[in-house]
Amino acid sequence: MTRHLVDDVTVGWEELGTDLLDGAPPYIVEGLTRGDRWPSKTLNHLITPDGSPPARRTVTEKDAADQDLEWGYVLRPEGIEVISVPYTDAGPVVGWDTFPLTCFSDPRYWLGAAQPPLAATAGPAPAAPTTAPSRTAARR
Repeated sequence: MTRHLVDDVTVGWEELGTDLLDGAPPYIVEGLTRGDRWPSKTLNHLITPDGSPPARRTVTEKDAADQDLEWGYVLRPEGIEVISVPYTDAGPVVGWDTFPLTCFSDPRYWLGAAQPPLAATAGPAPAAPTTAPSRTAARR
């Protein structure tokens, strides 16, 4: 995941596509995208004010508020932290072994403070939505 999302991209992502799901079982792809497939798109049309080649920027806690972000993802050894920027400044850390159809990206389940990893929470995981997210929502 780190190689695909961070190491193998020159500047950044315009849109993450279903190529992240290559090799996943068909029922996972169907459950996440209704079977739709689309490629990831990199930021390859950037023009800098001084004409220099665009460079990768790292978003930090200090400058995140100054950028137009809807979601943030922090790759951690134990899992991925999913942050819905409009709702909270931290999100749950979702373990790498979490079942992919678990509804962990819906901030209604974790508004407020960050929560422990889903694998460590007591009780059943929140039910997945009965309808798949729109393609636009899945790309953010």
